[in-house]
Amino acid sequence: MQWTGLNEIREKYLSFFESKGHMRLKSFSLVPDGDNSLLLINSGMAPMKKYFTGEVTPPKKRVTTCQKCIRTPDIESVGITARHGTYFEMLGNFSFGDYFKREATAWAWEFCTKVMGLPEDRVWITIYQDDDEAYEIWTKEVGISPDRMVRLGKKDNFWEHGTGPCGPCSELHFDRGEQYGCGAPDCGPGCECDRYMEFWNLVFTQFDSDGKGNYTPLEHPNIDTGMGLERLACVMQGVDNLFLVDTVQNIMKHISRIAGVTYGEEPKRDVSLRVITDHIRSTTFMIGDGVMPSNEGRGYVLRRLLRRAARHGKLLGINKPFLSEVAQTVIAENRDAYPELEEKRDMIVKLIHVEEESFARTIDQGLQLLGSLMKEMNGKVFSGEDAFRLNDTYGFPLDLTKEIVAEQGMTVDEEDFRRLMKEQKERARAARKNAGADAWAGGSDVLDDVAATEFVGYDSISSSATVLAVLKDGERVDAAEAGDEITLVLDRTPFYAESGGQVGDTGFVTAGDSQLLVKDTTKNHSGIYLHQGKVTAGRISEGDIVTAQVAEERRRAIMRNHTAAHLLQAALRQVLGSHVEQAGQLVSDAHVRFDFTHFSAMTPEELHKTEELVNQVILEGVSVECREMSLEEARKIGAMALFGEKYGDVVRVVSAGEFSRELCGGTHIDNTAKLGLFKIVSESSVAAGVRRIEGVTGAGVLAMLNRQMDLVQEAAAGLKLNNPADLAQRAKQVSAELKEKDREIESLNGKLASVRINSLLDEAKPVGGVRLMTAVLPGTSADALRAMCDQIKSRSANVVAVLAGVTDGKATIAATAGAEAVKLGAHAGKLVGQVAKIAGGNGGGKPDLAMAGAKEPGKLEEALTAAEGILSEMLK
Repeated sequence: MQWTGLNEIREKYLSFFESKGHMRLKSFSLVPDGDNSLLLINSGMAPMKKYFTGEVTPPKKRVTTCQKCIRTPDIESVGITARHGTYFEMLGNFSFGDYFKREATAWAWEFCTKVMGLPEDRVWITIYQDDDEAYEIWTKEVGISPDRMVRLGKKDNFWEHGTGPCGPCSELHFDRGEQYGCGAPDCGPGCECDRYMEFWNLVFTQFDSDGKGNYTPLEHPNIDTGMGLERLACVMQGVDNLFLVDTVQNIMKHISRIAGVTYGEEPKRDVSLRVITDHIRSTTFMIGDGVMPSNEGRGYVLRRLLRRAARHGKLLGINKPFLSEVAQTVIAENRDAYPELEEKRDMIVKLIHVEEESFARTIDQGLQLLGSLMKEMNGKVFSGEDAFRLNDTYGFPLDLTKEIVAEQGMTVDEEDFRRLMKEQKERARAARKNAGADAWAGGSDVLDDVAATEFVGYDSISSSATVLAVLKDGERVDAAEAGDEITLVLDRTPFYAESGGQVGDTGFVTAGDSQLLVKDTTKNHSGIYLHQGKVTAGRISEGDIVTAQVAEERRRAIMRNHTAAHLLQAALRQVLGSHVEQAGQLVSDAHVRFDFTHFSAMTPEELHKTEELVNQVILEGVSVECREMSLEEARKIGAMALFGEKYGDVVRVVSAGEFSRELCGGTHIDNTAKLGLFKIVSESSVAAGVRRIEGVTGAGVLAMLNRQMDLVQEAAAGLKLNNPADLAQRAKQVSAELKEKDREIESLNGKLASVRINSLLDEAKPVGGVRLMTAVLPGTSADALRAMCDQIKSRSANVVAVLAGVTDGKATIAATAGAEAVKLGAHAGKLVGQVAKIAGGNGGGKPDLAMAGAKEPGKLEEALTAAEGILSEMLK
């Protein structure tokens, strides 16, 4: 058995099965395509479910893959043990109704012993206890000694997931030697010890289960195998775990150099090295497949992994952002097998750096607060309110807080945390406007007998067609009358259906005196175009020969804006850098809205330069060409692809000379001069690492200029100016006057506050060695309350004050404690938190100053009355 590198093992496996008539497929994206049951791809067969169920025809009956996978259920165990990891690669060979057990077992044995050179006497085979057929094949045909065959039960050697295809398994185990064993007399494959490593599972999918214990033989049984690449590498390299495999070790060594530590010298440091090594592998591949950091879904998984890795960097003494640097090594170790990592290098590195830098700005404060809160805890439960505050203010995911407090033997009140999170989401939901319901997409069962629509709209905006189906209220009908709201299905159409960010076309479908006003066009997953609208005249029936006419001016405006989106992306990459990737867009007749990956607001100079580049190409009158070609050819000519998007073998490439070249299925003008001009309307943030530009072209630019001129005229009239040219100077004068008035108001407020404070100090009550002052001050803002608290604690060291203000129906409570009061046990943060709860709010802060909100202003008097009792208990 010869030492073999991980990358070489992968190639040997795929080449071997290619020699057996298998089609080599590239790894599918980690983001599932059309499978809502999975957050991320977690096995080799997961992206091929529809091949097995027959929903989709596979490209060939025999395929082989090396699939990127991520599993996160055991994330807390990653690092603590050397076994667990979130990222791994799964080798597999698959048969969709072609070969079965004989070939699968024979080839598995041939690959292991002949190609990889594993010693035959150290490979053990397990089978399902009732699978006599597999036993006979392994022992009599392959030639395995019965002494190395083990029958196991359903739990270990039968693959089944609810109802549907299932079957027995056969696993290959490698005997690592007695030194890894438990010493038990019955130690063997299936034992929990480390001696027998299972590295390849052959699943014989031969039954259809009804979920009630009944198994019907499949007419065409399948083969689904999975072999952990890292596991086989452990065997071939004679190492104990995946973190010692060559490519993984190279990543860990990079981290070790940055931290100035060596793996294997100190257990706690080893945990951190394993965490960072695993998590940077996962995050690099996730970003390469289009996952962006967010607070939910797979974006949350990404953010959680990055922040957990960053925190362990701190534990190693690394006090600077470093993960993006290590990501370069991840890319270098994997780029031959996964070229998308190299293609997206700038994006991956930039995003990781920005995310880590963002977390670094708050992690030190958060860790300091977390540490002080843990010290103050009397019991073993960390409050959900504090965990929520750490999440909301410092970006600490609950899982990270749980991990840190667990190191001190504590748990988090998750129920209270989730209650507060739910309340926050409900508030956000209530604040958002309803964006409207999704357009009905047509039930697949209603249109099962209808073929996909032929789209002829690239070359024409008018076409004859045959009505294939009339849908009313979701049901098929023979015909529709004037006044009916319907969805029409045609055999061919010039109407573009909403997709790729481009809105659907509008227009008319006519047949003699009958007419449908098309208000929108969409398509379902089967490629059937759905023309939604209202019959305005006559009667439209299934089978009618009609004329479909797109609204020409609207379509041309959409085309101008779509081409502008391409020019905009190319310009942004020139101005900002190659990390810019499209992250979404909306192209309508009114404007183009383009989302892109970038990590700070664009400066006025950058916006001006971007706009200038786009208009330069427009004024040059560059031809826009659309061509179909292979995906490989498109990559060779440098066509931009949508970040994280999946493409077929044949793609459509839209080129504006040498300036812009993108994969795109939308409609475009044929010359940039037809855009007229391009004008950026706004630039804003959409999410962490994603910016948005809105712009207009053609008549949209003229309309925007007219609106701006109207605003200038109205503003000039409002300021009583005869000449609008004087507007800027007059605005400066008004601004200066307002600032002067603000200073006067601030001075008066200060004097008024001082008078109020004197009055309140005179009325302060003695409580346990300190003096307590409380007051509800209508019309006092949060800033004014804070300023008053600062004055109070500076003027009297033994005073505790709790003040409440109400402005615009919102209540704020502020608390402060002087230095002597704090020494005696007063704590403004705890005091304000308990007082606020009585008025339906929450909050907290430092011992000497804290703020809280309150939802029930009517209970403020009651809440402040309770402050005396709360403070008294605190001072005991």
